[in-house]
Amino acid sequence: MNKIDGKLFAEMIAAGANNLSQNAEYVDSLNVFPVPDGDTGTNMNLSMSSGAKETKEHVEAHIGNVGKAFSKGLLMGARGNSGVILSQLFRGFSKSIETCEDIDAKKFAKAFDSGVKTAYKAVMKPVEGTILTVAREASEHATEIAQSTDDVIVVMEAIVEAGNASLKRTPDLLPVLKEVGVVDSGGQGLVYVYEGFLAMMKGEKIAEPVNVKMDENFINDDHDFGDVVKTEDIVPGFCTEFMVRFKSGMKPFDEDEFRNDMANFGDSLLVISDDEIVKTHVHSETPGEALTYGSQYGEIIKIKVENMREQHREVLRKRGIKQEAKVVDKAVVTISMGEGITQLFESIGATHVISGGQTMNPSTEDIVKVIESSKCKEAIILPNNKNIIMAAEQAASVVDIPVVVIPTKTIPQGLSALLRYTPEAELEENQTAMAEAISHVKSGSVTYAVRDTSIEGVDIEKGAYMGLFESKIKVADFDQAKVCQQLLDAMIDEDSEIVTIIAGEEADEEQVNALTEYIEDRYEDVEVEVHQGQQPIYSFIFAVE
Repeated sequence: MNKIDGKLFAEMIAAGANNLSQNAEYVDSLNVFPVPDGDTGTNMNLSMSSGAKETKEHVEAHIGNVGKAFSKGLLMGARGNSGVILSQLFRGFSKSIETCEDIDAKKFAKAFDSGVKTAYKAVMKPVEGTILTVAREASEHATEIAQSTDDVIVVMEAIVEAGNASLKRTPDLLPVLKEVGVVDSGGQGLVYVYEGFLAMMKGEKIAEPVNVKMDENFINDDHDFGDVVKTEDIVPGFCTEFMVRFKSGMKPFDEDEFRNDMANFGDSLLVISDDEIVKTHVHSETPGEALTYGSQYGEIIKIKVENMREQHREVLRKRGIKQEAKVVDKAVVTISMGEGITQLFESIGATHVISGGQTMNPSTEDIVKVIESSKCKEAIILPNNKNIIMAAEQAASVVDIPVVVIPTKTIPQGLSALLRYTPEAELEENQTAMAEAISHVKSGSVTYAVRDTSIEGVDIEKGAYMGLFESKIKVADFDQAKVCQQLLDAMIDEDSEIVTIIAGEEADEEQVNALTEYIEDRYEDVEVEVHQGQQPIYSFIFAVE
């Protein structure tokens, strides 16, 4: 095969997206930290699917035009760092071929090289042993092979071969990967895309995913809210879906017992099981508790939690029913997880709150839509998650007004930065003050492990509680109170003045009171504040200032 035109490229994109989709669950499982929100596969899948959808609507013979559509779809659908980097790889690729009717082997290889250069420029501090390394080494091999062949299939085979070889080497470049025993998740996702490309070029059928019948999606993303007008009437508020892969030595699975027990967590219950997996859908106010219950049967392999109240607000917006004024001169857009945290952000100055964070990263398009609908003249974005910063920066580059991104990586950093916001100040003044505020707050969180592992000297068993200080796991134990206390001891020092406890949906009043007493008894000069965050997955979030 000597040429690739637009129609073939569109088929390659569809095959790449399909292959990634079928393997997204495995990519999620490669998350280094054993937390319940490993979402690289999910983010890359949603990003690639957005690109494939846009491509499908613009299929033609001119490969440059197809590339433009693919790049646009990826750009707007990009979620998480991995999704943004994927969008940048194919942004550079598509830019390289934008004037071409079709491309030969050398132009094909050059397009991959252009994509790598664009992606590296987009990342402020590129780290080797990641998706970037896999893309670069695959591209370098392709460029070398293209000098001695006119066959585009041979070039694509070189990319897949070198990509897989590079992927296997990622643990040698990133010690944490070797310690945990996994390859880089983003690199693995990219290889699945490349393998899909190659399969289509060779006329090969992509294998069906294992247990495909269990992977049917029975969440309706646009829930039927009927005539409900008030968002607060949506109770239970979280549409929760998860899968459990049964594991020997865990509690034996009985579908009737499981279904009866799950009914205690909410309504709209649907349970499907076979000999290996159970898939559950339930509307609940406490999705974290439902997930904890499910984990006693085996390993949770896929999680999806959607805030239906946030969805309802969007439905009302589309119907023209306004619940609150959204049009502002100066927008402060923040990402939140949990109804209580959302209310907290709004109470201290956020004009727009996007539901997302740990369980579902918002896309570039999600952020762009909020900014554009606000009709604002300038905007500030608080991502509050390291995996959302790049999507926020990409959104800032798309809109036509001045936008700054404050690089907040946690909810406490977002709250601390927002407290320094002054509506009357110039954009640059607020940017300086809010960015400076980040350095004065320490962030901690408590969640549970979804698998056994050992990382940075901490041995972790599946189901144990983990205490994370910034981005490091400090303690793991089955005693939640012990984990909270040891985490707080690591965070509080002689300069600490205020400790803020943000209680998740799983935390009860007794636990909160016990923690408050512990801090007040042990640290007499420290003031304690408590907020009901109602966040899923993380039973406690701590801020120390």
